Amino acid sequence: MTGVVAITSLGDDVFVLRFSGSQVEVYDARTFALQCHIRIPGLGSPSYGLAASIHNDCLYASDCSNRRIHRVDLSDSSAVKQWSVASGPVGLSVNKEHNVVVACQGAYKLQEYTTHGTLVREISLQQVGLFSAWHAVQLSTGDYVVSRNTSPGAVSVVGVDGQVVRSYDQSQASNVGPMSGPRSLAVTKNDNILVADRSNNRIVSLNSSLSSAHELVLPVDNAIKSPFGLFLDELRKRLYVGEYDGERQVLVFDNVQL
Repeated sequence: MTGVVAITSLGDDVFVLRFSGSQVEVYDARTFALQCHIRIPGLGSPSYGLAASIHNDCLYASDCSNRRIHRVDLSDSSAVKQWSVASGPVGLSVNKEHNVVVACQGAYKLQEYTTHGTLVREISLQQVGLFSAWHAVQLSTGDYVVSRNTSPGAVSVVGVDGQVVRSYDQSQASNVGPMSGPRSLAVTKNDNILVADRSNNRIVSLNSSLSSAHELVLPVDNAIKSPFGLFLDELRKRLYVGEYDGERQVLVFDNVQL
């Protein structure tokens, strides 16, 4: 069984994507029982991004090798639409306009699409030297927080014009130290940011201004192994963490204090 690379949830369903899978595992959010698999025809490997839209009742998956986004209608899982995107699509998110935001690592861009695949916005990150973008989430301000799969790792906020608004400076944080290979992000309603700090085997919490950080203390028997996928369900006050290594499982934490 390969590592978990992305997690999302919609209603009582939790969707899990693994590194080399062409299908998505669907679990019951109440019992954690595996309910079914959703096969996505043509989904290449590797695939790193997964996002869901309650407004459109659909699931999106990024296809890094084929430069595509796949859209699955959850009311009819056999109804799949796909469209081409820029090189190296990895992390996905859905913004408040119900559009899909994709980090295109190979093209050094963020792209935003409607649910039907129409390009709404394209933001170049190359001009400001933001390479290896892995995941981007739009904040309530309209800016985007972006994780960069680098070592030391980086998290920055960029505007719609592609200019850097602010960046996390590890020297400002008391004892957190540098991140390494950060992957998925999760953002609270107050724009605080959680980062899957993969190579350091931890979840880092940043405030909205990126001026302070701390390691999230989570009740787990053994250390988290290579956290990769991350999803915050604020209605349930629940955090899902997907491990890429170790047991390669999904860890579920309720009543997380953020």
